[in-house]
Amino acid sequence: MNTTTELNHDHCSSDEYNEKHSAKSVVVAGEGQTEGLAKVEAVQRVWGPKSRIAFWVGIALISYVYSLDGETTYTYQTYATSSFNQHSLLGAIATAQAIILACMKPVAAKIADTFGRAEAFTFLVFFYCLGYILLASCTDINTYAAGGIIYYVGYSCLEILIQIIIGDVTNLRWRSLLSSLYSLPFLVNWAVASNISADVLAQSGWRWGYGMFAIIVPAAVAPITITLYWAQHRAKKLGVVATNINDATGEVDAPRIVSNQPFLLKFWNFLIDMDALGLLIFAAGWACLLVPLTLVNGAYTTWNSPSIIAMLVCGGVILIGFVPYEAYVAKIPVFPLAFFKNPTILFPAFIGFFDFVSFYLQYTYQYSFIFVTRDWSTVDQNYFAYTQTLALTVFGILTGFVQAYTRRTKWLLTLGLCIRLLGVGLMIKSRGAHGSTGFLVICQVLQGLGGGIAACSSQLLAQGSVRHQDLGTATAFVLLWAAIGNAVGSALAAAIWRDYMPKQLSQNLNGLLNSTEIDTIYSSIVTAVTYRSDEAVYNGIITSYDYTMKILLIVATVVAVIPVGLSLFVKDMYLSDKYVVHSFLQFIYS
Repeated sequence: MNTTTELNHDHCSSDEYNEKHSAKSVVVAGEGQTEGLAKVEAVQRVWGPKSRIAFWVGIALISYVYSLDGETTYTYQTYATSSFNQHSLLGAIATAQAIILACMKPVAAKIADTFGRAEAFTFLVFFYCLGYILLASCTDINTYAAGGIIYYVGYSCLEILIQIIIGDVTNLRWRSLLSSLYSLPFLVNWAVASNISADVLAQSGWRWGYGMFAIIVPAAVAPITITLYWAQHRAKKLGVVATNINDATGEVDAPRIVSNQPFLLKFWNFLIDMDALGLLIFAAGWACLLVPLTLVNGAYTTWNSPSIIAMLVCGGVILIGFVPYEAYVAKIPVFPLAFFKNPTILFPAFIGFFDFVSFYLQYTYQYSFIFVTRDWSTVDQNYFAYTQTLALTVFGILTGFVQAYTRRTKWLLTLGLCIRLLGVGLMIKSRGAHGSTGFLVICQVLQGLGGGIAACSSQLLAQGSVRHQDLGTATAFVLLWAAIGNAVGSALAAAIWRDYMPKQLSQNLNGLLNSTEIDTIYSSIVTAVTYRSDEAVYNGIITSYDYTMKILLIVATVVAVIPVGLSLFVKDMYLSDKYVVHSFLQFIYS
C-alpha cells in the first residue's frame, strides 16, 4: 500500500503551506509506484490558484484543438488520396494508423508513468508536428502514408494522456462527466470546423489544412506542459518528492528517484517496463494479418498471391506466438494476466473492440459515399460527417450526469449499445442518393446517442476496478482493444471496397466508358463527381456506391450485435465518492 504524508489545507493556501512545511512534506513511493506517479502526487501538493487555472486553461486549449483537428483533417484525406489517384488506399492507410493508435497507447501510458505527464506531452508534440509537416509537404502516396502514421503516434498519445490526467484528479462518480466535458468543443466545432475545412479546401488546398496544425498544436499544448514542468520543479525544490520508507526502522531513506540512474539504464528499464518487444510482436502480427486485406483487389493482387499468403500466415503465427511470449517471457506483459481474469476490465475491452469494428466498417468510406452520391456543398457534407460526433458529445455529457445521480452504469452500457445497433441497422435502408436526407441524419444521431452512452460507461467500469497505479495501464488496455477494432474494421472495409467497387463499376458502366476511365473513377472521388452531367454514367456510379455501401452496412450491423450480448455479462459497480488521488473539488478550490 502507498503511504502519504497528509497535507492540511484548511487554514492556508497550497502555496503558503508548502513554503512553511517543505522540509516535512513528502510523497512516499510505495511498492509498484513509478517516478511518473510519484511526480503526479507531488505536483498536486504544490498547486496554487494560478497553477490550477493554468492547468484547466491548458486542458481547455488542448480539448479545443484536438476537436478542431479531428473535425477538419478527416475531410482532407479523401482529397489527398484522390489527388494521387489512390483513393482506394484510404482503407490501407487507416488500418496502419489504427495499429499505431493501438500500440502507442501502452507506450504513452508507460511514458507518463515512468517519466512524468509533462515529459509525455513533450514526446507527443514532436511526433504530432513531424507527421503534419510530412503530410503537408508530401509528393506521393507513400510519403503521405508515412506522415499519417507518424502523426498518429502523437495523436494516440494525446488521446490517452488526457484520459489519464483527468483520472488523476477525479473520483469515479464524476470522472465520466469530466471526461465527457473534454469533448465539449465538438459542440462548437461541429459548425465552425465545417466552414474552416471548406474554406481551406477552396482557397489553400488540403496541404495547408494539415500544415497549420504543426503550428497550432505546440501552442495549444504549451500551457499545460509548462505548468506541469513548473510544478514538478517546484515539488522537487520544496522537497515534496518520492521517498523510500525503511521497513526495519520506519524512517525515511534516500529518495527513490529513477532519474538518478544513468540514462541508458533508465531507458533500458523503461523498455522492459513497457514490454517493447511484446508491443513490436503484437503490432507486427496485426499488420501482417490486416494490411493484406486492404491491398487485395481482383485485378492486380489476388488472394492466392504468394506475398499475400505469406503475410497472412506470418501474421497468424506471430499473434499465436505472442501469447506464450506474454505468459512466460515478458517480465511486465503488455496485457497483465490479472486483466484477463477481471471481467470488469476484459468485457469492456472486448465491447470496445467489436463496437469499433462495426463503426469503422461503415465510417471508413462514408465521406466518400456522401461526396459522390449527394450533391451537397462542402460545408453541408462536413456538417453531416460530424453529426454523429455532435451526438456523441451531447449524450456523453448527459450520461455523465446520469451516472453521477444514479451511481450505476451497467444498464446505461447495454442501453447505449442497443440504440447504436438500431442506428446502424436503419442505415441500410437510409442509404442511397435518392433516399431521405432526414432519415439518414436520424440514423447518425441514433448512432451517436448510443455510442456516447456506451463509451462513457465501458471505460468507467474498467477504471473503477483497478488501483491508481494501474489506472493508466487499464485505460490503455481498453483503448488498445478499441483501436485494434478500428484497425480490423478499416481493413475489412477496405477489403470489401476493393473487391466489390471495381466489379460494380465495370458492371454498371460497361458500354458507357472504357476501362481506363472506369479505373480513374475508382481511383478518385473528384473524378467521379465530374460525371454528374452525364445522367447514364452518374446513375451507374451511384448504383455501384449504393451496392458496395450496403454490403458494408450489413456486415457492420451483424458485428454490432456482439457488444450488446457481451454487455449482459459485465458486472455492475457502485460509483463512490472515494478519491483516487485527490478530491476534484479540493483540487479546484483549495
